[in-house]
This record gives sequence, C-alpha cells and structure tokens, in this order.
Amino acid sequence: MTPTLYFVRHGETAWNADGRLQGQRDIPLNQLGRAQAAEAAGRLRDLGAPYRELRYVASPLSRTRETMDILRRTLGLPVEDYALDARLKELTFGVWEGLTWKQVRRAEPLAAAAREKDKWHMVPPDGESYAMLIERMRPVVDELDRDTVMVAHGGTARALMVLLAGDSLEEAPIRDIWQGKVLRFADGQADWF
Repeated sequence: MTPTLYFVRHGETAWNADGRLQGQRDIPLNQLGRAQAAEAAGRLRDLGAPYRELRYVASPLSRTRETMDILRRTLGLPVEDYALDARLKELTFGVWEGLTWKQVRRAEPLAAAAREKDKWHMVPPDGESYAMLIERMRPVVDELDRDTVMVAHGGTARALMVLLAGDSLEEAPIRDIWQGKVLRFADGQADWF
C-alpha cells in the first residue's frame, strides 16, 4: 500500500501574479504567498492528518522552503526539521523562464504551437519536458515509505497526478494546481482540500 502524500504547492510569487514562467528560477514568495502557506497548514490540520507524525520534504528553491517554514511554524512544529530533495525542483522552462506565455508565443510561435499540441513531451529550448520531469520524480514516489507532506511546484504536482492518481498525459498538464490548498494522494485518488 502506498503511503498517503499531502502535497502543497508553494505560495504565490510576484512572477506567479505576473503570469511569468518561473521554472527553476529562485523567486521568493509575495505577501499573498505567505498567507497561502499558513492557509495550507490550516487545511492540513483540518483534514485530521496526524501532522506531528508525518515526514516533511520540500524542493530546495526558496519559495518552497519559505512555504514549508510557514506551514510548520503555523502547525507548531520545529521550523527547520524537514528534508530537502533537489528532485522536487520545478520543471525547467530553459530560455523561456521569466517570460509570459504571450511573450513565448510571440517570440517562438512554432515552439509554442508544438507545446500546445503535446504539452507532455515538448522540450522548451534548454528546458525540460513533463516526460523528463516524471522520470526525475518516479524514484521519489518509489522511495515513499511513510505518510509525507511534500511542498513543491505545479509541475511536480502534475507528475504526481500521473504517477499516483492515474491521470492521462493529456489531462495532467492542464490541471489547475492550487496554492494555499492541500492535494491529498491516497488509494490511487487525488483530492483537493
């Protein structure tokens, strides 16, 4: 039986608010993002999760670390007592990072159209596809040996939707991945709280 995974996407950043592709750029949370991190902690508590007994792991980017710090502080847990895992970093958009989708479509219309046609397999220039990301994420899932809280990114959540909830390769890249909420993976299902 696969352990339960409580996934939290990092809180909002200024680049999220602007619609910019962050990828692996290290962009900090904004004020709303900090409030969303505390909101996610409350949702985890309201779920009745045994949050004091869970394993905690985060992507090493500052927006995920700050989200985890706020979440743990809100839950009354020692802030620094969690693991970092570089495999949880966001999908990299390569040279597109920092741009909006509108700018990408204007600058590279053929590449943007190719991505719209096959979001799962298309590799942005100097970037990474979801297919590449899922291979990076697969060992993380295989190593889950106890119920865990994971703070990471929208792309990593989409990979988990395929690996743990059976989403199709067409469906996963277009799913909304909410900030300030908890996505619980349990028994082959994914549910937002």
